[in-house]
This record gives sequence, C-alpha cells and structure tokens, in this order.
Amino acid sequence: MFGRAYGVARSLVMYHGVPGQHRRMLRFYREFLGPGDLGFDIGAHVGSRVRAWRRLGSRVIAVEPQPDCLRVLRLFFGRDENVTLVPTAVGARAGRARLALSSATPTVSSMSRDWIDSVVADRRFARIRWDRSVEVPVTTLDDLIATYGTPVFCKIDVEGFETEVLEGLTEPLRALSFEYLPPAHDAALTALDLVERLGTTAGGYQYNYSPIETMRFASERWLDAGELVRLLDRFRPLGRSGDVYARTRRA
Repeated sequence: MFGRAYGVARSLVMYHGVPGQHRRMLRFYREFLGPGDLGFDIGAHVGSRVRAWRRLGSRVIAVEPQPDCLRVLRLFFGRDENVTLVPTAVGARAGRARLALSSATPTVSSMSRDWIDSVVADRRFARIRWDRSVEVPVTTLDDLIATYGTPVFCKIDVEGFETEVLEGLTEPLRALSFEYLPPAHDAALTALDLVERLGTTAGGYQYNYSPIETMRFASERWLDAGELVRLLDRFRPLGRSGDVYARTRRA
C-alpha cells in the first residue's frame, strides 16, 4: 500500500507540481483546443492535461483505467460537469484485458507485454517493476466518438498500446498526439503508418514532435511523415521520449 501511495504522490509532483509547467501547457494546447471544443485524453493519468484543457474552456473526455489514478481524477474533476471520466482502457476492439501496474511508477503501467519487454533493456527502466495487474474493460475510439462526439483533439499516451488504440479508430481526427519512446521506435512507426492511412480521406496529415514535457515543438515548421521519421532518428540516440503531434492539412 505504501508503494502505491508513493507512486501516486510522485505522479502528482511530476505532473502538477513543476513550476511553470501548467502555463506552458496552456500556451501549447491553445493551438489545438479552445472554448467549447471537445478533447479526448486517452490515458489521463492524474489529469494534468485535463486541468489545462479546462482552463482553455474545453470539454474533456478523460479515459483512465488505473484505479489509483481514477481516485485522483474523481477528487479533482468529479464535480466538473464539463469533464467526463471514463474508467476504461482503449484498444482495437471492445472487451476486457489485463493492465500491468507499476505501483511505484504508475506512469508506465501498460497493457502491452511487448512494450514492457522492449523497454526493460533500457537503463532508465532498470529499476522499474510491474508488480501487479488488474483486469479492466476496454472500449474503442470509434465507440467513444459514437457516445460523446468527435473530438477536436485527441491525446493518446498509453505506454506502448498506442497502435492498438489507433486500430480502433476508423475516421480521421482534426488533430491528435501519441507518445514516442526511443526503445519502442518500431511501434511508433507502426502508429505513424496508421495515422497516415487515416489521413488519406482528410487531405493528409502533417506532423511535429515535442520532447518530453517541454511543451515546445522540435521543428519550426510542420513536417510530412518522412521528415518526421528523420527528426525522430535524430532524437533516438539521445533517448529523448516525447509526443508526436498530427494535424490534418485542412486544420
């Protein structure tokens, strides 16, 4: 129990306690969301994005399967009528699945065994342990859209399960992001390919990259898929994780 409490407290400090981080988020996400817009936060964790998006006046669907994180989200946003908390995972199809939990570092809890196996070889993950698991319900992005509407922006941060999440989406979104981790480079390329396919009916996507929690784009201009891959190849040896951002060329 101590390890779980420590893990949640650590996440709260990391995502809510860093001076200036919230202001950087507000400036950054203004490019994607505004008053009355709908945002999907897939892997809401302890709600740092939810907090920023609400300050921008957006409505938020916050999807999070981890029980401890859900308790935090309910405490922070349970009375906000413009935040809907969805206690599920998201994948390629609806059903149930097991979520591997890291009590001390809940930010790396994952539903992807392959992702866990790929990152444990990285020295930064050497001390991380996935010490328990829970069975959780799984929905799809298509089902979420059918229930709540199409988001203006969708953030996907699900520790190696991004490909499965995107496989459950059949319509292009105006803008989205997914996490990039250098030890799982090939999985990110698969996710990028899925986004590219979705974009064929929306005039195509353009891309940028934000290194971890900097809330800044690595490129001064938006890139095509090939240029993005070359950019990620420069960050890969540095071990710098972050998020890939995609927006339709008509955005």
